[in-house]
Amino acid sequence: MRKGRILVMDDEEIIQDVLSNMLDFLGYEVEIANDGTQALEKYQQSRQSDNAFDMVIMDLTIPGGIGGKEAIKDLLEIDPDATAIVSSGYSNDPVVMNFEEYGFKGAVSKPFKIEELKEVLEKLI
Repeated sequence: MRKGRILVMDDEEIIQDVLSNMLDFLGYEVEIANDGTQALEKYQQSRQSDNAFDMVIMDLTIPGGIGGKEAIKDLLEIDPDATAIVSSGYSNDPVVMNFEEYGFKGAVSKPFKIEELKEVLEKLI
């Protein structure tokens, strides 16, 4: 039985694959978005189709695209109750350290450890 639907926003294919496999292993249904624009479109579509995402994991920065820091504002306009986690390789970034001030409900650092990911998800879903 699936625990929920998670939208993963990351521009790196290897991260998409690793995170997808981890989430699948943990029992979640996963969909991928390459940047903030695509993530917002998919999130909006999921809400209209009665198959809404339970959570979004957003990469903090997307070179040449809209990253999590920018996309979270639009996501919360679409759904003020959205559950979003910021993901970054820069654990000392102000957004990661003070994620709640930016509208995120949690943070995970790359490289991902499945135990840390599971802990954050179980707190929020």
